[in-house]
Amino acid sequence: MSAATNQPAPALLGSLLKDVSRTYYLTMRVLPSSIRRQIGLAYLLARTTDTIADTGLVPLGRRLDALRALRERIVGANRTPVDFRDLAGQQGSPAEKMILERCEEALALLAELNDADLQRVRDVLSIITSGQELDLRRFDGASEKCIAALKTDEELDDYTYRVAGCVGEFWTRMCRTHAFPGARLDDNLLLKNGVRFGKGLQLVNILRDLPADLRLGRCYLPAPALAGAGVRPEDLLDPANEPRFRALYSGYLDRAQAHLSAGWDYTNILPSRCIRIRLACAWPILIGVRTLGKLRSGNVLDPKQRIKVSRPEVKNLILKSVVSCAWPPAWRRLYSSALEGPKAVAR
Repeated sequence: MSAATNQPAPALLGSLLKDVSRTYYLTMRVLPSSIRRQIGLAYLLARTTDTIADTGLVPLGRRLDALRALRERIVGANRTPVDFRDLAGQQGSPAEKMILERCEEALALLAELNDADLQRVRDVLSIITSGQELDLRRFDGASEKCIAALKTDEELDDYTYRVAGCVGEFWTRMCRTHAFPGARLDDNLLLKNGVRFGKGLQLVNILRDLPADLRLGRCYLPAPALAGAGVRPEDLLDPANEPRFRALYSGYLDRAQAHLSAGWDYTNILPSRCIRIRLACAWPILIGVRTLGKLRSGNVLDPKQRIKVSRPEVKNLILKSVVSCAWPPAWRRLYSSALEGPKAVAR
């Protein structure tokens, strides 16, 4: 048994969570203690299911079986321990290998949640895994030489809800219960914007990762929309076709930005005293809109141009938000400054 396996289970929500996602770890660490553990555990289990789904060297059937087994363990339908050693052996990342090896320890932490929180975690992970399974079946047999594309914008919207929009609902309900139960808020608007918040973050990821996904045979942009722009999914493998594709792509960037704008509204609806939660919401939004700004220039079809927000930029966005959180005018400018980019920071 390795030294890592001997670590206490709560370390799963600390060092291991940090290893699988440094950005999300920062977000989780700033959350108030009343919700940090529940949200951190849900994220850790979601990363586990995501790692299973992404293990391309393992046959589809085995991955679907593993997802099904893990979902049954999460929802309490089966108590048989899961064994993902075969999947763990295929991981190139030590953190992803460990997340599979220590899955039963993470599942054991579910027992520490109260009944209502446990149900919330179970509900959101059921939706997420349904999206992952749908994704695996949809792109079964796809490859760079045989690219499969979504059929409609409704399919794209449904996918972004299943894997991220539902997280906005989960996050909202958890915060509403534990952080500001008595606040007078429009709960319908809060939930609606929470869903759009999650969808926006996922759409940013889809648009950023387009070249890599295409080379796996996956095109999340609907084939009819591409046809309307005069391109086929396979045409997007050639960076020289980017000018023909740019107008359509810009429309999806606008859609993602509109979702993130709703996410920013969501953040500012939250009670002003909930500074930690506001910061936790603001950081992924600001990073997301900066990513969109970068995607609006350069060749987004070139796989050699990995478009992302640099660590110094992330640190600057976080620092500015912390400094501005007690000064409303400065806080309100954070979103527009992130849209404008580094030049806005320098002024």
